[in-house]
Amino acid sequence: MSERRAAPTVGQVVLGKRLQELREAAGLGRDEAARVLRVAQATVRRMEMAEVALKIPYIQVLLETYGVAEEEQAAFVRLAEEANQPGWWQRFHDVLPDWFSLYVSLEGAARVIRSYEPHFLPGLLQTEAYARAVMESGTIGHSDPAAVERHVALRMTRQRLLEQDDPPHLWVIMDETVLRRPAGDAEVMRDQVDKLLAYLERDRITLQLAEFASGPHPGTYAPFTLFRFAEPELPDMVFTEYLTGALYLDSRDEVGAHLEVLDHMTARAASAQRTEGLLREYRDKL
Repeated sequence: MSERRAAPTVGQVVLGKRLQELREAAGLGRDEAARVLRVAQATVRRMEMAEVALKIPYIQVLLETYGVAEEEQAAFVRLAEEANQPGWWQRFHDVLPDWFSLYVSLEGAARVIRSYEPHFLPGLLQTEAYARAVMESGTIGHSDPAAVERHVALRMTRQRLLEQDDPPHLWVIMDETVLRRPAGDAEVMRDQVDKLLAYLERDRITLQLAEFASGPHPGTYAPFTLFRFAEPELPDMVFTEYLTGALYLDSRDEVGAHLEVLDHMTARAASAQRTEGLLREYRDKL
């Protein structure tokens, strides 16, 4: 039986979906694919759903069964071998929840990251001191100093994504609550706002503030993030979390609803230019 992974990589998600498409195009059910492999039907399902690592011998047999050309088979196998390699975040396995591992993988592969943040600044934009203040507040379930520092280190490492030559477009709508509920003292918040203002000078970072004065909006339920990818095989995905876990949504209806909410909020929130002015006003009062 295939070994279960804590969380799939984006490559495993993409190739799992592609395996399912190839099986369906060949007119085979999961039970028939399982008979070819001499495994349980659940094993085929787990491979297609990226719940397990992609076993290369299984893939080779399935691709041949599905009538895939030899050249495409070789390319698929190479991609599978790459997808099975653990991501850099695996070295933080001691503090990284299983349900968040996929998020980090999606974050690293996305071309566009759009999110709504009602409580805190997104992790990709936090200063080290701000992140530490958030962690010490108990949002990770405990306040062990060593664990806090590991979480902060993970968050700072994630930010290297924005320093790449071709970073994703990060587009954040944050509620005014983010500023009104400070994390840390005035110096921490001043440094944090300075970092935001510096980020706003970049072409691929857009920040909008949902002001209290604009009234209620359709995104007031919970924070969520929408990922869009360059790979045509991978559809848009939405991440939303709750106290002890998270949901990953990729159905067209669910993703469409979240995209509609983001578009609606974008139109109602302060423009990027006005947001910059509001941040400067806020900083001057600290």
